[in-house]
Amino acid sequence: MPKGLTFLPTLAVVALMAMPLAAETKPDADTIVATVNGEEITLGHMIVARAALPQQYQQLPDKVLYDAILDQLVQQSLLKQSRGNNIPKHVALALENEKRSLLAADMLEEIMSTVTTETAIQAAYDTKYADGFGGEEFNASHILVESEDQAKAIKAELDNGADFAATAKEKSTGPSGPGGGSLGWFGKGAMVPEFEEAVLKLKPGQISDPVQTQFGWHVLILNDKRKSKAPELAQVQEELASEIQQEAIDARIAELTKAGKIDRIQIDGLAPDVLRDVELLQE
Repeated sequence: MPKGLTFLPTLAVVALMAMPLAAETKPDADTIVATVNGEEITLGHMIVARAALPQQYQQLPDKVLYDAILDQLVQQSLLKQSRGNNIPKHVALALENEKRSLLAADMLEEIMSTVTTETAIQAAYDTKYADGFGGEEFNASHILVESEDQAKAIKAELDNGADFAATAKEKSTGPSGPGGGSLGWFGKGAMVPEFEEAVLKLKPGQISDPVQTQFGWHVLILNDKRKSKAPELAQVQEELASEIQQEAIDARIAELTKAGKIDRIQIDGLAPDVLRDVELLQE
């Protein structure tokens, strides 16, 4: 036997070979990927940083992103450490706001994920469309002109028996004019608010007073209205989920508000425009 070399006894070798190999450690969020003057940067820090990147950067190869993100976190750590304990007022306040916002958003996600179940969505659908119909739809026509005086004159003509479609073809400046002003069938939310509000006040066959919108002055007639056929569940599933989530959020906030002790302090001499005074953040 060469000098300096020894061998384990045969039984010991067999026992050692029979021992299970230690499982390879699987990385997790707490896995340390770098230290900067003793400050740890973890895999979790990197994952969060990657998730926050704009979409165009997230398309880069993983290797490129890994190196770039780690470099950035190292550099940020160095710069942060160079400040020592001198944290500017605006940074401290921003950190507090960011923490509050992130924790609140996480709570909202938890609430939404809890209430948005297939059973809840089906129940909401059955309730909303129990009669087999959806919302109201309207069929209207309009005449669009530039001024209120023009609109009033047209309204007077119509009240005296002028044909609406013929008047629209002659005088309307809108793209629907050549078609007699017809806008076809539409539901709530399809028109600008001022126009929709006027439509909702009309009965079929009734002509409105002049209505101003961002496009000009309108005189409109409600030709007819009807109930739309109930949509399929798949068509409104996302809409119903949003409604369920919003109701749950509103209920939880109301519950927390009622249980909480909230003091809104009135300060003499404090005007809303004080929010523009960034100099208050200077130390």
